[in-house]
Amino acid sequence: MSYEREKTAAPCPGLRLLPWVTETGKPCFLSSGDGESVLAPLADATEEEQLCDADAARKDVQEVLSDSTAGVPALRRALEASNRALANALRVADSRGARLADYEDADDDGDDDQGGTPGPRAEASG
Repeated sequence: MSYEREKTAAPCPGLRLLPWVTETGKPCFLSSGDGESVLAPLADATEEEQLCDADAARKDVQEVLSDSTAGVPALRRALEASNRALANALRVADSRGARLADYEDADDDGDDDQGGTPGPRAEASG
């Protein structure tokens, strides 16, 4: 099942979008709490694997595109693999982006003048 970004509600603050779905295809969320969850490292490892798979799919697509003799079946397989990989990479990006926003919100509540550690800031360019 593919990640459908427009059909997946943004998680409430404190919830992490996990890199897998339920048996019925619904998104899974984890209450991040103090970050000591048993599932958090598994989710991190799964996200990393998905990003590695996306890189491998990108390389495979480049090979197919570079092969002037590649037929429709090869192109179709490459597109299917890259579609799955892109969906997973979008899920990872959405999950990490939401956690970054949560982290920044928590940092804004702190008093940096009293020795608080400032969190990372995402900046848009363009």
